[in-house]
Amino acid sequence: MPPSTEQTPLVQTVIITRREPRYSHSTIRRFCSLALSITLIVIIILFLIPAHWLPGNNSESEWSPGPGGGGSTSGSSRDYWPVPWNNPYPHKDWPRSKGLEYEELQKVLLETPDENRVREWSRYYTSGPHLAGKNLSLAVWTRERWEEFGVSSEVVSYEVYINYPVGHRLALLEKTGDSEAGPALEGVKGKTEKGEFKVKYECTMEEDVLHEDPTTGLDDKIPTFHGYSATGNATAQYIYVNFGTYYDFEDLVNANVSLKGKIAIAKYGRIFRGLKVKRAQELGMVGVILYTDPQEDGEITEENGFKTYPHGPARNPSSVQRGSTQFLSTAPGDPTTPGYPSKPGCDREDPYQFIPAIPSVPISYMDALPILKALNGHGPKSSEFNQYWQGGGLGYKGVEYNIGPSPAGLVLHLMNEQEYVTTPLWNVIGIINGTLQDEIIVLGNHRDAWIAGGAGDPNSGSAVLNEVVRSFGEALSKGWKPLRTIVFASWDGEEYGLLGSTEWVEEYVPWLSKAAIAYLNVDVGTRGPQFVAAASPLLNKALYAATSLVPSPNQTIPGQTVRDLWPGHIRTMGSGSDFTAFQDFAGIPSVDLAFGPSPRSAVYHYHSNYDSFAWMNRFGDAGWHYHVAITKVWALFAASLVESPIIALNATDYAVGLAAYLDTVKTNTTASSNPSISSQSAYPALSSAISRLHNASVAFDAKAAALAESVVAGVPRWKWWRRAQLYREVRQINVRYKLFERKFLHKEGLDGRPWYKHVVFAPGLWTGYAGATFPGLVESVESEDMDGIERWSKIIEGNIDAATESLK
Repeated sequence: MPPSTEQTPLVQTVIITRREPRYSHSTIRRFCSLALSITLIVIIILFLIPAHWLPGNNSESEWSPGPGGGGSTSGSSRDYWPVPWNNPYPHKDWPRSKGLEYEELQKVLLETPDENRVREWSRYYTSGPHLAGKNLSLAVWTRERWEEFGVSSEVVSYEVYINYPVGHRLALLEKTGDSEAGPALEGVKGKTEKGEFKVKYECTMEEDVLHEDPTTGLDDKIPTFHGYSATGNATAQYIYVNFGTYYDFEDLVNANVSLKGKIAIAKYGRIFRGLKVKRAQELGMVGVILYTDPQEDGEITEENGFKTYPHGPARNPSSVQRGSTQFLSTAPGDPTTPGYPSKPGCDREDPYQFIPAIPSVPISYMDALPILKALNGHGPKSSEFNQYWQGGGLGYKGVEYNIGPSPAGLVLHLMNEQEYVTTPLWNVIGIINGTLQDEIIVLGNHRDAWIAGGAGDPNSGSAVLNEVVRSFGEALSKGWKPLRTIVFASWDGEEYGLLGSTEWVEEYVPWLSKAAIAYLNVDVGTRGPQFVAAASPLLNKALYAATSLVPSPNQTIPGQTVRDLWPGHIRTMGSGSDFTAFQDFAGIPSVDLAFGPSPRSAVYHYHSNYDSFAWMNRFGDAGWHYHVAITKVWALFAASLVESPIIALNATDYAVGLAAYLDTVKTNTTASSNPSISSQSAYPALSSAISRLHNASVAFDAKAAALAESVVAGVPRWKWWRRAQLYREVRQINVRYKLFERKFLHKEGLDGRPWYKHVVFAPGLWTGYAGATFPGLVESVESEDMDGIERWSKIIEGNIDAATESLK
């Protein structure tokens, strides 16, 4: 530095340059440091919060049903937030089954059912009487077995209005001047005209005791009677009314046959027995007698050379079909509590809108023979009527099937005494809680029977249900836990009018409407070699898949499955068993499975003492192989619905079914004799609505199938946001499938029978068992009600459009 002088400035200028940075990219470093610090703070805070406060927690379901079927909801299903600490799946192994691979579960369900076990269950169930409301010990035994199998179970009771038999008499009386004949009229109130009567034939109203069939000789066997039949005493001329269908009675009215004040004798078959009594009552008749004609037995008859049971496969002449005469197509369940459960202290209504006010009794064809032969030569012959009156299997016994009426000097005395009580009945409800408790599948069979036996109806199904529960219990013992919740039900009171199942559904319909995926029913599980089924179309594909997995007991080629030997026809849902309340009242897709008879099968003695363990062991299923086969079909069908990540339903099949049902309506409308009705046969609005639903269904099912492929392909764990998104999409698809059938419910119900809510399925108004499709519309066509046709067309169109919208 130069020395200072007077010329040197006192303050020197020093040039300072910016210091070189110690690190490159320092701005980015500061930002990263700040971001990491904030993230660390957030993570610490989040881990300090209790886990159950976090969104997307899967440790609890919104539904908590107990074994009795109760449930509660806290709102809509939780969303699964795409955050890394939360497992978005229902369990860590999803979409694989939990504890067992799905293939291993199927193997357990195929290998566990056993002929000796199912035979053991059948023998126990059929060893004594188990009439509705009188089988508590059997309910407790069933619950104990299920508990032994590892399934939590309890007995659930309802108090229902039913009848029990006290006494009955049916006698054919002939007028005579013999004063000694007077005492034979004991119990008869009044005489048809001046003179005395003698007994021409006294009906036994009992079935023969057979040494080869031990249950037929029990001291406490149940008398022959009709459930919900009226107490009454009538003496009157009588008329043969064929099968007693609505149209049979119309034919008689059109032929100017006087019905009022007469007793009807009708063949069982073609329609539900209660509707035969209902129509007779409406036409002023005073009593009904029902018998089973060998005409219903096809080729297996004594006339064709077959020996009768127990010496051969033909019908025993003394067999009697008991059964309910409730007006099933109006409403099932307790007739004093329509639409709500029969609990202690509940309000009760007049039952006679649902049950008869005139007496009825069932008899054998052996007892019917003298009554029918006494009509020979009186009135027109049935052969003079239309095709539906032809046939009759007692011609070889001398019956000419004259209509009558019987002459004034030939009458029937009918006495029927019943005790009506309000009494408990008992359902057994078992439950296997799944990871998802807001998605449930219900399997059910009824336990009560009209007789001591019931080896076909219902206890082939009861024995099978035990094996299904045991099979799933075996899977549980191997560590399996179902994805969805399974409910098992052993119903009481089905025979009187689907009482146990209807009351349970009426009580829990809010829960079932939100949680139930399907109801799988087996009533008469086995009475022959041919597989048969009825189902909601949503379940068709799942049914085909399940039957394709089970080896057939009657293979003609090694390796054939039940599906291979089944033509594949699936009937529409009607009524007559416990699926009715699920399908027709609550809108839950249902199926009914069975092995039925072939044309060469032994005659099945329906609701008779001869529906016994001895008959089943010799004629019905001698090796018990069909019991095991239906067990496997039922269990595998349930497993597919329980474990598939995407619920195994198909909306396209439903749309295809609706189109076919509408074609039938169009045909019936065109056939109307009323030109103003027949001209309305196109139904363009309904056709368009179904077409829109079909298009939406095809797209929706394709979307579901693509999503299922994505689920199978899997998503790496590090893509936690995509895993959460995938499961959210699965849940959305499944909710739409689950609620789809509910879109076809009409709150006000069908005209004249508001208990039935489904606009697509219901029992036929005058059939009872057989299903009617678009019942509101069909009934309007049949009654030539133009306003009804227009109103129901709009109602159905609205339901179809709602279903279409739900898939978008």
